[in-house]
Order: sequence, then structure tokens, then C-alpha cells
Amino acid sequence: MKVLCVLAALVVAVSALPIEERIHGENGWYVPQIDGTSEWIDLKEAEDIMSLGDQMDRSSGNAVDFYLYTSSNPTKGKQIDASDASIRDSHFNKDHPTRFVIHGWNGRSTDSMNTKITKAWLSKGNYNVIVVEWAGAQSIDYASSVLAVPAAGAKVGEMVKYLQSSHGMSLSTLYVIGHSLGAHVAGYTGKTVGEGRIHTIIGLDPAMPLFSYDNPSKRLSSGDAYYVESIQTNGGMKGFLKPIGKGAFYPNGGKKQPGCGVDAAGTCAHGRSVTYYVEAVTENNFGTIKCPNYTDAVAKECGSTYSSVRMGADSNAYMVAGDFYVPVNSQAPFGNLH
Repeated sequence: MKVLCVLAALVVAVSALPIEERIHGENGWYVPQIDGTSEWIDLKEAEDIMSLGDQMDRSSGNAVDFYLYTSSNPTKGKQIDASDASIRDSHFNKDHPTRFVIHGWNGRSTDSMNTKITKAWLSKGNYNVIVVEWAGAQSIDYASSVLAVPAAGAKVGEMVKYLQSSHGMSLSTLYVIGHSLGAHVAGYTGKTVGEGRIHTIIGLDPAMPLFSYDNPSKRLSSGDAYYVESIQTNGGMKGFLKPIGKGAFYPNGGKKQPGCGVDAAGTCAHGRSVTYYVEAVTENNFGTIKCPNYTDAVAKECGSTYSSVRMGADSNAYMVAGDFYVPVNSQAPFGNLH
């Protein structure tokens, strides 16, 4: 009986020992699952997973497809590839600025994200909008899809280089726009083309699970284009909270978004980055308040004086650096300026 009492006491003592606190994005990640739940993966396990990605051949793997939309074919994309015949048979025009649009995990080229961003840019004039489908390189599993990001980005980068070298596409007017995992595909696109050579990359709530802020060579970072802008709407959960871009924008403080309700999984807030960007392109109506640092932006403690900068504005590449708090409405129009 005495032995049993001692064992029981030991069990209680062991169970009372402090267990390392799980800090999402610091000593591990809550990795999203297809059923909407998340599973904790600690740093060591994640490093083992990511090391598999380092061993993958970026020139191989499943297909990455490209669909061109222009004012001549605004709703039905023309599939193109890196061949003279394909580009000649399309409405690609080297004299028009080009926008690449890249979906996130489990996305498709026909998703509403792509159709809305395409429509937004085509409403502003003549553009080559090239929607990237990298679903064939992904897996239903998030971690496996993360491993596909470098190769997908490399393939997009090779397409950029081909259009520039063989068909006169201007890098100085090129935007690459990616949501969630697609933001990191955009980052690898920039790394493939060459540091700072793409004019602008827009990261729409760049995905955080399995990406480290301290390792910019393995994620979207500010050097991947002449100008990188991040619109961070579900920071600390599905997206990064620390600033990713040269210009980092924090709608409603960057964590939760008004009008999303409880939003326990962060899905609504994560998607709002796309919604806001579409409105920013078409309406240019998101006023911003410059912050001393990102922590003040998250805390919404940046004062009340509006800057001259508007989130998502076409001119930002030449005038923006730092962190910005962005007041937003709970329903459309979400921008606070009209």
C-alpha cells in the first residue's frame, strides 16, 4: 500500500512538471488540416519535414499551369506555356503591364480569388493577367503542399524569365500577387528571377504554419522584388503577424477582421486579405496610419493622423516603407475613404 502511495505521488509530481508552452510560430506550429482542425507540429519535427523539401528537385514535380486573361478574353483564360507558338496564339501584349496571380493551399485557377483579382485589374485598363494553377503540385495535406512551394515558385519564375527574354515582357511593370501559401510561391518566383528584379510582389496574408520568420530565404521576404507589400489579416494564426513586406499593412490590427463573427479557425479573416485587395485595386479607398513599429499597428496604437499612403495603391513601390495600421469597415465597402 505504501509503494502504491509513493507511485501515486510520483505520478502527481510528474504531471505537475511544467510542459513547454506551445507558441505558434516560435517553437512549432498549429498546422491546418483538411477538415478545418489543426495539429501541433513542434520545431524539430517541422525541420525534418522541411529538410525533405530541400532534397526535392525544383525542376521536376507536377505541372504548374498558366492561364492568360486580357481585355480581349476577360472571362475565359487561354492556357499558355513557354513556347513561341503558345504566346503567339494568345492575346499577350508586351506593351501592357503583366500581373501574375497565385492561389493558396487547395486552390484552383478558377477560384473566386483569381476571378475577382483578374476582373479588378482588367477594369483598370489593358493588362496581361496570368493566373497560376499549381494545384497539380500540391497535396491534400498542408505540410506536403508546403514542400511543393519552392518548385512551384521556380516554375513561375522560369515563365517570367521566358516572357521577359523572348517576348519583351517588362519586369519594371510586373506584379506577382499571391495569397497564403501562394504568397510564398510568389517569393520563390522573385528569388528565381533574381533579387529585386520583379517590380512588385503583393503577399495577401502570407501563410505562417511551417514557415519561420527568422529564415527569409525559405519564405516571401522583402528582397524578393523591388517592392514587397504584405496585407496581413489573420496574423498569429493562418498568417504571419510580424511584418513580411517592405510595406506591411495591418487591417484592424492584422489579427481578426470586423464582420467575421467568432471565426475560430481564422478562415474569414484570412480570406479578407483578398477581399480588401480587390477593393483596393478598384476603389483605392483604404486610408492608413503610419506606425512606429508593427506591435503598435497590432495594438492599434498609432494615433489618428492619416498618412498619404493607401493600402494596395499602385504608387506604393516608390513611397512606402514600414508598418501601417488600416481601419476597416465590417461590410463592403471595407475601405474607410471614399
